[in-house]
Amino acid sequence: MSAKDNYISPLIRLNPQDNVAVARERLDPRELSEVEGIPLRARIPRGHKLALRQIPMGEAVIKYGQIIGFATADIGAGDHVHTQNLGVGEFMRDYAFCTDIRPLPPVDRQASFMGYRRADGRVGTRNYIAVIASVNCSATVSRAVAAHFTPEVMARFPGVDGVISLTHGGGCAFNTKTEGYDYLTRTIAGYASHPNVGGVLMIGLGCETNQISALLEREGLAEGERLQTLTIQTVGGTRRTVAAGIVAVEAMMPGVGAARREEVPASGLSLALECGGSDGYSGISANPGLGHAADLLIRHGGTVILAETPEIYGAEHLLTRRAARPEVAEKLLERIEWWRDYTARNRAEMDNNPSHGNKQGGLTTILEKSLGAVAKGGSGTLEAVYEYAEKVTARGLVFMDTPGYDPVAVTGQVAGGANLIAFTTGRGSVSGFKPAPSLKLATNSEMFRHMSEDMDLDCGTVVTGEETIEALGERIFQAMLDAASGKETVSEALGYGDNEFVPWQVGAIM
Repeated sequence: MSAKDNYISPLIRLNPQDNVAVARERLDPRELSEVEGIPLRARIPRGHKLALRQIPMGEAVIKYGQIIGFATADIGAGDHVHTQNLGVGEFMRDYAFCTDIRPLPPVDRQASFMGYRRADGRVGTRNYIAVIASVNCSATVSRAVAAHFTPEVMARFPGVDGVISLTHGGGCAFNTKTEGYDYLTRTIAGYASHPNVGGVLMIGLGCETNQISALLEREGLAEGERLQTLTIQTVGGTRRTVAAGIVAVEAMMPGVGAARREEVPASGLSLALECGGSDGYSGISANPGLGHAADLLIRHGGTVILAETPEIYGAEHLLTRRAARPEVAEKLLERIEWWRDYTARNRAEMDNNPSHGNKQGGLTTILEKSLGAVAKGGSGTLEAVYEYAEKVTARGLVFMDTPGYDPVAVTGQVAGGANLIAFTTGRGSVSGFKPAPSLKLATNSEMFRHMSEDMDLDCGTVVTGEETIEALGERIFQAMLDAASGKETVSEALGYGDNEFVPWQVGAIM
């Protein structure tokens, strides 16, 4: 094999139409006068963009074969393209409803994992008892109940993965006829009926707006052996409620612990897709690799939930073209318009992204970030669009309207029924999300090595040329099956995931 056969270009050009490429590694004009025949006019950090040709001021900058913004100054071939010369601008998008549907082929052999079959037909990947606060005023008591069940105590109750507290900062001082109330009650109910939760203790203060009895009636839930409720004012104070809560949870243990894992088809998986701390490699390695794994899961009959509406802005036309029906595409665009109004009345803008860390990693505009983020969803048909924390019933690829803020987004997806999370990160996001296991996928090998204790998979192998997107997708899919079968993710091994229950607070708090 010749040296030429081993050659890997220092630039990654993602589409023949692109007028920028991504630096595979740092490029410095003091060390390199030109790259791929292009004079190197500036230092290009790893993961950042280099202009492949002259781009006059006002001209579109193209990456992924799509517009990621417009030159705010004349850009020369070999220049660094970033915040100093690239900005967002308005342009027409071709939504072309339902014109790019490519059905995924079925698989020859059904994959499986070891999961918990639940009475409603769904499948759990974990078996927790959850202590859920109806209001912030009962958060301390809820945490105290769960804290009693240390690993030493849990050793007495085999078969139960743990007792988790799900507490939040809301539950009172709002109007029960608003979106915010809908979101909160749907979220709590989604966790209370989640397939990864075998038993629930719901604790309230007693005088809050979010009354437990009203929530249960509204969401079709009822008290029973696996769902108990307490209110601090009725029981007689915090210490008595903690004691009563411990007794109630202990009484649930035998029934919850009796559940056993059994072989179930991969169609029982409902996968939440999330990216946080993205970088210039996110749309090149981890996100498309996860997209390939998502396609594999859909081919096996599973469900894949794409979310973060502000972070598909500028790429929504790629989803409307893959919508199963015109009304699915219309609903997605309705949610985009809701966000335009929501940001305007809160004196914000849709292009307030990327974050500081995203920009350091090479992302410049929300359009660029969104195009990379959408790659997580693979190439399947968009079957449905859900509002925040709605129960997901469709199979295949679906979209859930959530903020881009990671804990709020994932909370909504888990409330919708996601029993597994795949979280891509280029800067090093470290959250866990009990009761659903979360796989951390590193977009670049340098960060994977630097934060190896917090990352599950190195996807930087695509950047270095060691692995194809397809091979990475196969590896991610197997890691999903392993995690669903009970293999601890790194965040679980570290005991993380108790503080990321963050329901979306929308509307006036009075």
